[in-house]
Amino acid sequence: MFKHIVTAALCCWWFCCAPARAGASLTAQETRWLRAAGPVLAFSQRLQLPIDIIVQPTAGPGDVPMAIGFDGKRCKLVLSLRGNPHAEAIFDGIAEAARGAAAEAIAAHEIGHCWRYVHGAWHALPAGFVEAGQGRADSGAGTLTAAARATRQSRREEGFADLVALAWTQRNHPQHYAQVVDWLAAVRARPVTQGAHDTLPWVELAREPGAFEPAGTPFDAAASLWKKGLLTGE
Repeated sequence: MFKHIVTAALCCWWFCCAPARAGASLTAQETRWLRAAGPVLAFSQRLQLPIDIIVQPTAGPGDVPMAIGFDGKRCKLVLSLRGNPHAEAIFDGIAEAARGAAAEAIAAHEIGHCWRYVHGAWHALPAGFVEAGQGRADSGAGTLTAAARATRQSRREEGFADLVALAWTQRNHPQHYAQVVDWLAAVRARPVTQGAHDTLPWVELAREPGAFEPAGTPFDAAASLWKKGLLTGE
């Protein structure tokens, strides 16, 4: 959850809407996660987003339970649950009754990344947009400048995806919206999220469900708040 990986080689393929390979099996935990993500995946199918699901046999150091990867023109939704201590700990601080909504928010976050990638908007600003404080990120020279720019671009994408997650929650689980936004804000406030995953300015803009304008999709609903976050500077 809440990070993207770009790779052309990921193992243990399990394709959405197709049978698992012969002999392959999912753990009870993996089944729960996939069922929780089901409404989001069904929505992505209706939009014809090219998504494959990948279940890793063993989580590596630092792996998050759910992440997104890109391979050519396809998105890879990667589950790294086996042996991953974060697989359940990620839900610490949110009531049991709202955990299903939180799991859907995780999936919606990743689908937000996929939507941006498939539509050729990855790391792109809105047309004609110049964000506040751009000179700060472009100051310096050499590797530092490149690293600062890369972090800034990734942070924008994480902010957009968090807003997609909250827009999804506002539409589909309004009764749990306050709990989910509080939980997400707490996750983003942790020291480990500094840098590309420091999206609190965007999360706080969506503190009230009415902050989202009526729009066709959660991506459209997220767009105006995302722009507002860019205008306020980083």
